[in-house]
This record gives sequence, structure tokens and C-alpha cells, in this order.
Amino acid sequence: MNDKDYIKIFEDTEALMYGHFVLSSGMHSDAYFQCAKVLQYPKYLSLFADILSSNFGDLSIDKVISPAIGGIVLGTEVGRQLNKRTIFSERVDGEMQLRRGFEIKPGEKILIIEDVLSTGGSIKEVSDLINRHKGDIVGIGIIVDRSITPVHLHDNFFAITKQTAKIFDKNNIPDHIKDIPAIKPGSNIVASDTV
Repeated sequence: MNDKDYIKIFEDTEALMYGHFVLSSGMHSDAYFQCAKVLQYPKYLSLFADILSSNFGDLSIDKVISPAIGGIVLGTEVGRQLNKRTIFSERVDGEMQLRRGFEIKPGEKILIIEDVLSTGGSIKEVSDLINRHKGDIVGIGIIVDRSITPVHLHDNFFAITKQTAKIFDKNNIPDHIKDIPAIKPGSNIVASDTV
């Protein structure tokens, strides 16, 4: 499969949306990958998890971790395919934390799985969390890399597909989306910081 095949899957499942979106970084975009919409289909969840599992299958891994909420379904399936324990982190009061009795022990080998990379903020937060617990990050895998500038997250980084993104600062929104109400994906609410 190639990038065009993946785009067709995203469009067919309405996981690739067009309009005016505010990303978790605060930046704006005219397209958004809502991977939850594609991952609700077992055949695509299995497909993407299989690609990621195959890429990291030769590593020594103790646990798979994903940031809530976007990466949980994918991370769980990757963990199942690798037969590894799977946990997730949550942002509490603006800080990524382990809850629900999850833990990372010093020296544990951790694989990070996320759905989409835009700026790398969530993955960096998870990496910092793992480092605070003295875990060992062995790799990072994602479905879609839509970053506009290279983001170095780990030497063992793998993205299934790289898609060119148009991401804009809130003070530099192009005319073709300026008058479209901005949606904050995942919340289905109009963002308040539109221009």
C-alpha cells in the first residue's frame, strides 16, 4: 500500500475531514485526521496495528503505552498483537500522568503508540512521563505523520504514512477557511479563539 491508498481509506471512512479545525497544539488546519473514525472498523484497526506490530515485533518490549484518548484503541490492539501489557496515560490538570493503577517500573522497555503526529506535543509528554518513571523508550509508532516541520521524537520512530499538512497560526489563517467556524476535533464544539 502507498500514501494514496491510505488517503482513500481515510476518506472512505470519513476519517479525513475538511473544513476549519483547531488542533490540540492551538494551531489551525483545513484538514483533520480523526483516526477514531477509521479505527472503528475492525479490518482497518487490524491492518494498521499489524503494520505497527510487524515493524516493532523484533524488539524486546515490556509494555505498550498510548496517550488518551486518541491512541488507546490502536495501542491496545498493537499490544494484543505483540502479546504485551498495554497501558495509557491521561492529561490531568495539564500534565500527562499514569492513573488507574498503571505503572512503569525503572528499566521497563516501553513502546509508544499514537494515532496522529502534528506537532509531537502529546508524544513528547508521554516520553517525559516514561523518563520520569525511569522507563526505557524502545520505539514510537504512529499511523499518520502530518507534521509540517521535522519532529525528532526517537531514533526508532515509524509512521505508516506521511501526509502533507497545512497548519496555520491563529493570526495567519488563510482566506479559504477564515469564514468557516473553527471546530475543535473530538469535542464537536466551535472553538472560541477563531479570528
